[in-house]
Amino acid sequence: MLLAHTGGPFWARKDARAWSVPKGLVEPGESHEEAARREFVEEIGVPVPAGPLVELGAFRYTSGKTVVVLALEVPAELVGSAADPACEDLAQRPGVSTVEVTWPPRSGRVVVVPEVDRAVWWGYAEAREKLVAGQVPVVDALAAVIDR
Repeated sequence: MLLAHTGGPFWARKDARAWSVPKGLVEPGESHEEAARREFVEEIGVPVPAGPLVELGAFRYTSGKTVVVLALEVPAELVGSAADPACEDLAQRPGVSTVEVTWPPRSGRVVVVPEVDRAVWWGYAEAREKLVAGQVPVVDALAAVIDR
């Protein structure tokens, strides 16, 4: 699974529960697939690899937020190639979206950081440990689709 690590100084030294599937808000008039493709480019800095997207389902967080997750199977030869969306330092990729955060908290100092700072391929077991709690069920949903 390709997971993205949340960017910014608060998350810099966190690993467990600091990762997420690339995601974002659906704009008016946009389908889930259109939003997923747009958000992927904004967060990861490269287009979604070619192939059909499969909806894994809607996952509700304890906060009440619901995330619809789509997935696609990428060819093995993509991993490690120049077109691989995985990247250890997304701040180096042109076009990656940034956010402004006040750091340190209550300091009044605003810093600009990438929305996500890196993207890494993880196996199911590692993904369960790394994902934010509300997205852990995504691992089982993906496994169910792949194991069909």
